[in-house]
Amino acid sequence: MSDKLLVVSTDCHAGLPIADYKPYVESKYHDMLDMAVPITIDMLEKSESMFLIKEINDAWREPIEQELTGAWKYDERARMLASDGIAAEIIFPDGITEKNTPPFGAGLGLSPRDMVPELQWAGAMAHNRWLAELCANDPARHIGVASIPLLWDVDQAVEAVRWCVDNGLRAVMIPTMWGEHDAYHHVKYDPFWEVCQDLGVIVHFHSGPAPHPEYFGKGFPAEDQRSELPGAMGVYVSEVMWWLYRPLTFMIWGGVFERFPRLKVMIVEGGTMFMLPSWLRLMDFQYHEGEISAKLGDFKSHLSMAPSEYYRRNVGIGASCVRRDDLDERAAIGPSQIMWGSDFPHPEGTWPNTHAYYRETFSGLPEVDGRNILGENAVAFYGLDRDRLQQVADDIGPDTSIFN
Repeated sequence: MSDKLLVVSTDCHAGLPIADYKPYVESKYHDMLDMAVPITIDMLEKSESMFLIKEINDAWREPIEQELTGAWKYDERARMLASDGIAAEIIFPDGITEKNTPPFGAGLGLSPRDMVPELQWAGAMAHNRWLAELCANDPARHIGVASIPLLWDVDQAVEAVRWCVDNGLRAVMIPTMWGEHDAYHHVKYDPFWEVCQDLGVIVHFHSGPAPHPEYFGKGFPAEDQRSELPGAMGVYVSEVMWWLYRPLTFMIWGGVFERFPRLKVMIVEGGTMFMLPSWLRLMDFQYHEGEISAKLGDFKSHLSMAPSEYYRRNVGIGASCVRRDDLDERAAIGPSQIMWGSDFPHPEGTWPNTHAYYRETFSGLPEVDGRNILGENAVAFYGLDRDRLQQVADDIGPDTSIFN
């Protein structure tokens, strides 16, 4: 076995500056895009000032501004991967958070709230077209996650999945929150799960979406309004991961993985130690101790396995910037399901200090576990070309000394 580690980042981001999506948007939406761009930029700048702390972001970006163009420039991105020792990456929408997002609300949040269905679909497909071009530079190393606004139209989503596969994209992201729409235990979504299963397309949920008006008020409050909502950020960061795992709760109890046993789902940037073990214990308790809730009727006979067994079989965990505390809980989480991610180019990620992160986080970890978490689990889960990626890793990958 090579001393060079095959590293896969299961959480990277890419996106054009929003105005640059225009060539990828159908021409009939160009006038609408021209109107939407300045409004979106203004909204995102206000959001950054209130929500992302602009001063910190500016200080972080200034010395690495050129490298950050790797969010959309391929040559710069390839240099980033080489400098981080990353052989392959899973690519989500939204590059530099407040500057690169697909138009018409088709980015990482992908919320149906206050969105026009036709326009959100137009923005999603514009991003998917560009993403397919980016990944075509080296499909073995770049696995693009397409944006799919499933909630509006299941049939359209099925066709979009087929388009994605025809254009080299075998991973999709769907909304984490459904608002007034049917939740994911509804059988209306079965054609979507079926096409993803049959075509080997992996479904992704990424952290971030939450009922933001509940935390921060409607719109973006001015500075003098923040005193009306004390602790808003604390409430948000304490609850946001719950919203990320919620779709899986519906899918598991709804029998989605019973009906579609080969369907694969990834939960990305959602913490590990804090949520997973207790969430799994809770669901398994309800499954095995159902007689305690017998008055609620039969709610498990349609399942042939316990919830944690579906989790082990069908679900992967994209553990972005995973902490050593989380790795020490790997037995409870599932050591074959934890897959590391760098979160490039977001400021909370490991880049541009990834090699120091490797040494600090993985020192003393058994080599077999470290290899699996850094890359081998992802190679198996996504069905990546291991031989090709090991060739890349032999040139750029970190070596086994990080475990010493």
